[in-house]
Amino acid sequence: MSAGGEFYFDTKVTDILVQHQEVKGVVTKQGDKIEGIGIILATGHSARDIFELLNYRNIYIEAKPFAMGVRIEHPQPIIDRIQYHSEDRGEYLPASSYALVAQVKHKGIEKGVFSFCMCPGGYIVPAATAPGEVVVNGMSPSRRDSKYANSGIVVAIDEDDMLPYQKYGPLAGLQMQRELEQQACQIAAGSQVAPAQLMSDFVKGKISRELLPTSYQPGLQSVQMTELLPENIAYRLKEGFKIFGQKMKGYFTDQAQIVGVESRTSSPVRVPRDKETLEHVQIKRLFPCGEGAGYAGGIVSAAMDGERCAERLAFMYAGRKDITYVSLKENNPSSA
Repeated sequence: MSAGGEFYFDTKVTDILVQHQEVKGVVTKQGDKIEGIGIILATGHSARDIFELLNYRNIYIEAKPFAMGVRIEHPQPIIDRIQYHSEDRGEYLPASSYALVAQVKHKGIEKGVFSFCMCPGGYIVPAATAPGEVVVNGMSPSRRDSKYANSGIVVAIDEDDMLPYQKYGPLAGLQMQRELEQQACQIAAGSQVAPAQLMSDFVKGKISRELLPTSYQPGLQSVQMTELLPENIAYRLKEGFKIFGQKMKGYFTDQAQIVGVESRTSSPVRVPRDKETLEHVQIKRLFPCGEGAGYAGGIVSAAMDGERCAERLAFMYAGRKDITYVSLKENNPSSA
């Protein structure tokens, strides 16, 4: 590249070279050593192999809050009617979206239930990163012309919810995700068919005899979702749906169904860094970055964080004094 950069395709990092508490480079699956003045660790929130590598190498990481739940899918016209107060949005108005949040108390503890990554005119898509998992996500094409609207509806997960996974240390949240995703896959006999239930049946505790048409191409299997979801998540989702039905008249309907599981809302691990230098708190020249490290909550914020880390590395270790590094007070790391 004209600026001196190189791209390595089909190359997997399997180890990090550390000497005297300072990063020296990485090792690839092919056994090659790539050395440099530092590492910007920007792996994304589902890079479980990197989290496990850091933990194995005793590079300090910690569990962090995140959120889990389901995808809900409505026919797009239902959402349009609610939001536009009209039977037909016409040819000029775009497919409408929504944002919902509620606080639900369960066993004396109040936690948030909220919509996440709402996709008007979109599709529910498989998002597993390993065999034996079922994970769902959502996307909207630029035209937003699907017949369906979908959104993650998720429940905040904190250290109290991770207590049964304490033995996994900082990987407690990761293991919690993994077990739920594996159970979802087992229900579908190891395929990418996703467990699902009509929203109204889920709230009433009835199994759905028939499911609705869906944008999720691998297909759906009717299950009692309370048998899959942990009690604290299932209860709060039920109450949340009731509240959302009051906020958006017509949202709570037997024409909507929930699809599981939505478990990758944000990283369940934080890779801590110094607020000023942006370096890892223990290892020099290692710059945890973006969603995977717990310092961003989406594409734009992750990109901006990457710029900050690159500028800081260049200023500190590449002799780039022409870079005017502005020390910004660290934002609170993204939770979910």
